[in-house]
Amino acid sequence: MSNTMEKATFAAGCFWGVEHKFRAVAGVVSTAAGYTGGHWPNPCYLDVCARVTGHAEAVLLEYDRSQVSYEALLDVFWNCHDPTQINRQGPDRGEQYRSVIFYHNSEQEKAARLSKHKLQSSGKYDKDIATEIKPAGNFYMAEDYHQQYIEKKRLSSEVISQQVDRRDKK
Repeated sequence: MSNTMEKATFAAGCFWGVEHKFRAVAGVVSTAAGYTGGHWPNPCYLDVCARVTGHAEAVLLEYDRSQVSYEALLDVFWNCHDPTQINRQGPDRGEQYRSVIFYHNSEQEKAARLSKHKLQSSGKYDKDIATEIKPAGNFYMAEDYHQQYIEKKRLSSEVISQQVDRRDKK
């Protein structure tokens, strides 16, 4: 990893949409959907859904800080979910959908805490921000079908549409 590359980890509900949002950010080099923040080693999706692991669905990203700042990534995080929700986002409920910033170093911790404080003080939300700020720990990759899920589904839909269009033109 070059000296401008860093990692960041965010949990903001279902990892499909969160990963999709971060993949669109210039300077984000790679993303991975996975599980972190719990006590169960090498969990699978069914383990996490059973709520026995303590893990959150999260996204680990590698980014080039010469192209995007950690503060800009925090802005994406805050804007891609409702940080006042406890153990849920939209229709998804359970501890695996909680809001957490997992920091990788003291600079990220400081930036995350300052960002949360500013957002709470802004008056944007009527409720307290429930987002936790914790040190990054072991990150377990989710199954392959969860990786870049939205892009895969969109591509599948486009392929099906193209096949239907071709069939209709015959």
